[in-house]
Amino acid sequence: MIRIRQIKLPLDENSKENLLTKVAHKLKLDKDKIKHLTINKLSLDARKEIEYVYEVDVEVPNEKKYLKDKDIIKTPDETYHFPKTGTKKLTHKPIIIGSGPAGLFAAYTLAENGFKPIIIERGEKVEDRIKTVEKFWETGELNPNSNVQFGEGGAGTFSDGKLNTQNKDKFFRNKKVLEIFAKHGAPQSILYLKNPHIGTDLLTKVIKNIREEIIKMGGEFKYNTLFTNFEAKDGKITSIELNHKETMPCEILILATGHSSRDTFKMLFENKIQMTPKPFAVGLRLQHPQTLINLNQYKTLRPDLPPASYKLTYQTKAKRGVYSFCMCPGGYVVNSSSEEGMLAINGMSNHKRDSDNANSAIIVTITENDFGHHPLDGITFQRKLEKLAFEKGKGNIPVQLYKDYKENKISTEFGSIKPVFKGNYTFANLNEILPSYINDSLKEAIENFDTKIKGFAGDDTILAGVETRTSSPVRIIRDENFVSNIKGIYPCGEGAGYSGGIMTSAVDGIKVAEAIGKKYQTN
Repeated sequence: MIRIRQIKLPLDENSKENLLTKVAHKLKLDKDKIKHLTINKLSLDARKEIEYVYEVDVEVPNEKKYLKDKDIIKTPDETYHFPKTGTKKLTHKPIIIGSGPAGLFAAYTLAENGFKPIIIERGEKVEDRIKTVEKFWETGELNPNSNVQFGEGGAGTFSDGKLNTQNKDKFFRNKKVLEIFAKHGAPQSILYLKNPHIGTDLLTKVIKNIREEIIKMGGEFKYNTLFTNFEAKDGKITSIELNHKETMPCEILILATGHSSRDTFKMLFENKIQMTPKPFAVGLRLQHPQTLINLNQYKTLRPDLPPASYKLTYQTKAKRGVYSFCMCPGGYVVNSSSEEGMLAINGMSNHKRDSDNANSAIIVTITENDFGHHPLDGITFQRKLEKLAFEKGKGNIPVQLYKDYKENKISTEFGSIKPVFKGNYTFANLNEILPSYINDSLKEAIENFDTKIKGFAGDDTILAGVETRTSSPVRIIRDENFVSNIKGIYPCGEGAGYSGGIMTSAVDGIKVAEAIGKKYQTN
């Protein structure tokens, strides 16, 4: 097989037949000489004229003669390989706390290679969790252990389901993650799209299928089960406590708790697990008509183009970074609260991304100098903002038009943009929720973003708050073998401070599984 890069097709000529014709022309071959063609990468380039850019793998006669072309290489072997397992015997099955991307992929990787992990999840299985979350959006009735943040699939389940990553991985863990998703019901297109996404509606089904596969391979799940304590002897974990009453012997514990397990962070700190505060970002989520974003990005409105996205960054005069985060084309702004009396929001899209509005968090970086140097001070800072958001919104999502946000007054009605929310909302003054340095940074940045996307700072732009769960506010310290200061405990994923988003969390789960596999025999 050979890999051909930079095969370009104009928008109106994008078809399988034209792709085959283009490849044949590139190789100076008849089309019937091409025995096999597979798309390896596909992106949309809208910088000038809109065109699709392909990278394809093809099987043709006399492949070596084509390798002189700079855009043609021999197709590399990109197969993922789990390392050779170790020799140390396990007395007990590995235990994983959390079934978000990090926990699920750690579990899948271990189970696939002969280990039989036990997965502890404080929330519900995904099919029950969906019902609980939808009830919360309708009634405001919160289940503090099963919500947008907690439950099978993790916080990423109720998001856009983005699977892109900037990390290069010579061991092909990224590809392995995509292959597992595709094998269990995600669209096959995620294997080659430059910016793949699944969407909440499909992701919930995929997660269920992954869980069932883990069980078939010997894994076990415990739902509605809270990890409440652990015991250690001679610096090594010996047992865990569940729901404040049940104990289980434990010698391998993967901490894949997610970024919102504040009670767990507190318990770990009290038990002398080493951790440090970690910078994160907070801000607001903005809604614009998807047509506005499409027109700015594509310079045209066409139904055959996918909903456009954007990525924006800015440094304020005060040297604070402001950037877009979790941009959701054709999505919803959702109430993603996980604690009583507090309110946090996030963005979500279904696979088709077919709501009328685009939304994105616009967030401001903050550091220990803003929130404090104690490992749990970041959590205290988040809670303060979320409590204010809850109070100002009277339990609902507080919203404000951009014009009124600038003028420091409560909005009274929506303008030209129809709001799209999951959860009830109330007009409020967002200036009274965030500190002045964050408000000032946001206003300065939004005006700058308007020079890049015309209409971004429109009077009727809908703002909502507060976005605080952008990443974990703590990092649990681990060594080069992925082990904490308590032997047998493996901090993992976004909650532990080592990833951000579905893909990097899943990959970190695989890395931790590899570290365990290198040391231990299968159970």
